[in-house]
Amino acid sequence: MRSAVPLGDDTIVVLLLAGLIFMAALVLGVWKYRQMIHSERHRAHPYVDIAHRAALLYSFATLLIAVFVELSGWPAAVDLVAAGVVVAFFVAAIASYVLHGRRRDTGNQFRHPVRGTTAFMAALIVGEIGGFAVLLAGFVQAQLL
Repeated sequence: MRSAVPLGDDTIVVLLLAGLIFMAALVLGVWKYRQMIHSERHRAHPYVDIAHRAALLYSFATLLIAVFVELSGWPAAVDLVAAGVVVAFFVAAIASYVLHGRRRDTGNQFRHPVRGTTAFMAALIVGEIGGFAVLLAGFVQAQLL
């Protein structure tokens, strides 16, 4: 059964991703809470806190991306790839925070970065900014020109 609101398949995929990231944020919130109640200082590990907050923020950022996907003038495949790159980096960042929170190995992942950190950060910058730039250009092309 299709929604009464006609959305493109690319938008539906991105909205589903936003919902899954938000669900992950809620589950991460439980993990954070459990660490807080069992800690002498009533604080979760910094990266558990970061993972929870990042997932919340990225879920809403993914909703924003879905709007630009829906209003873009580019073909659905272009929009889906551009959004997919951005969201993949969102998820990778959350996963890295979860990993550090689970390991409790650092309070700052850049203090002693592992091999590939600089390359990953460069790819993240290009991927997130580039992917969103494609969507923004598609919006401008369809809605303003």
